[in-house]
Amino acid sequence: MQRKYLFFSFFTLIGLVFLARLFYIQIINEEYKLSAISNVVRVDKIYPGRGLIYDRNGKLLVGNQSAYDLMIVPRQVKLTDTLGFCELIGIPIEEYKERIIKAKSYSYLKPSIFIKQISKERFAYIQEKLHLYPGFYPQKRILRSYQNRAGSNVIGFIGEAGVSFIKDNPSYSQGDLIGKTGIEKSYEDILKGKTGQIYNLVDVHNRTQGSYENGAYDTLPQPGKHVTATIDIDLQALGEELMRNKRGSIVAIEPSSGEILSLVTSPNYDANLMVGSERTVNYSKLYLDSINKPLFDRGLLAEYPPGSPFKVINALIGLQEGVTKENTTYTCHHGFHYGRLHVACHCGTSSPIALRLAISKSCNNYFCQVFKSIIEKYPTAQEGMDVWSNHVKSFNMGRFLNNDLPTGRKGLVPNADYYDKAFGYTGWRAVSAISLGIGQGELLLTPIQMANMTAAIANHGYYYTPHIVKAIDNKPIDDPNFVERKYTTIDSVHFPVVINGMFDVFETGTARGSRHDTIKMCGKTGTAENPHGQDHSIFVAFAPKENPKIAVAIIVENGYWGSRWAAPIASLLIEQYLTGEINRPAMKDRMLAGDLSDEYEKQLLSIYKKPIKLSDAEK
Repeated sequence: MQRKYLFFSFFTLIGLVFLARLFYIQIINEEYKLSAISNVVRVDKIYPGRGLIYDRNGKLLVGNQSAYDLMIVPRQVKLTDTLGFCELIGIPIEEYKERIIKAKSYSYLKPSIFIKQISKERFAYIQEKLHLYPGFYPQKRILRSYQNRAGSNVIGFIGEAGVSFIKDNPSYSQGDLIGKTGIEKSYEDILKGKTGQIYNLVDVHNRTQGSYENGAYDTLPQPGKHVTATIDIDLQALGEELMRNKRGSIVAIEPSSGEILSLVTSPNYDANLMVGSERTVNYSKLYLDSINKPLFDRGLLAEYPPGSPFKVINALIGLQEGVTKENTTYTCHHGFHYGRLHVACHCGTSSPIALRLAISKSCNNYFCQVFKSIIEKYPTAQEGMDVWSNHVKSFNMGRFLNNDLPTGRKGLVPNADYYDKAFGYTGWRAVSAISLGIGQGELLLTPIQMANMTAAIANHGYYYTPHIVKAIDNKPIDDPNFVERKYTTIDSVHFPVVINGMFDVFETGTARGSRHDTIKMCGKTGTAENPHGQDHSIFVAFAPKENPKIAVAIIVENGYWGSRWAAPIASLLIEQYLTGEINRPAMKDRMLAGDLSDEYEKQLLSIYKKPIKLSDAEK
């Protein structure tokens, strides 16, 4: 009897094992289900139209175009004419073998992309014979169409989602395209839309025979939302044109809103190179160009000593701290002198000068004296330096801007702790960091920080966080970070004298050659020392003087002095934006003809010890 029960238990156990295995195969493990279904059913993705991008005036910047991915299901591939197939799709047989191995390593049963982003014109030819090659089928794809070469760094481009991104974002899958840079990246969630799916019955040649289960499992795609950028594409294009054959950046901001009107980096690239089957090759060329660095957005990432434009910040801090007044005068003896320390000056004034004239003539001695007075107001240099540093940081310098751009750097605004560590002792004095008085030394700012600084001056002490998107689906943005004022630590009563001095820069000062007859512009020239070749040409400006509409910061690398390149370019941009045209053709032609390639090649010679043409970097 016991043996009978043992025998019965044994067969019962075997039965349970088989039942458990069947349950696992049919219910839990999808591999066998996929294997069975994949023979008769194909799941096709329906990609949504990505949201369009417009400029502030409603001009289309980025649209959509149709293309096709050639998909593969390795289990269904039965090629009898591999060579003919390779000729059809335009790849060598060695590459075909590599792609097959890659597809199989992903999955035998699941579809994957064999060739990406084939144009609809080319695919029309392929599709005629595709039925002869089981295991391959087309999948419609929506690609970007960039309407204007200008603004590529602002708009950005899209690319295939990587493995790590998909892991962190499960809603994406292999082959999905995502924003990689610019607005495309920052506003990915807004622009992407939602992918749909269609379940199709297919024959042995993978040809569609109808809908599976009458479309019970199908889902419709949801298009992305449209975005209105803050940039003026005409102003952007003019800025890029004026910066041709020059390195540097232009950032223009509307002071009353913080909206970025232009964000120019030079050299730049054409975003259309990032579309289509040649995208990977083109991206590699741009990425590996370590000389021109077209993918490096200088407006957001390059850090420069601001030079003389920073003198106006020291003037404001001096006024706020009460160590200088509008009528405070200093006599310049060709620079600032303190013991053996000498900071040269070329302002050309020998009589005592007050603040307004010191700004227009850019007197180094005056602002060294102001900086020294700020620091020495307090019992220790450490206390004075921290007070100075906090004032500067209230203009959002030395900090991340927390804007809606996908990249950026905070620059460097040193404080007491910085110099304690740098000098290795605490007994340093104001003159130890005197270069800060003229915007040199350890101080580093990005061009967008300089533009924001200028906007804060134009507003008499407040600013809005710079941002690149104005509206989503025609609804204005309401993010408090972008629509609420941020105040500096400088009282508004101190700004008029500084603004008058900046007005004189155009009227009688260092930028008088860039003056406009009818537009009241305020600005400040700068010549920032640079260890690699000639000094940088720097200029900040806003206009009109009353009720400013635009604030600009321009850096032309190795451009000698501020009035040579940066000031005329700023003046032309302001004229274009405020009047809609340029009536100074000689100045425009001179800026367009300006070419600093020889200067940059000199730098390459000093680095590589052999002549290198900038154009060679593109090859």
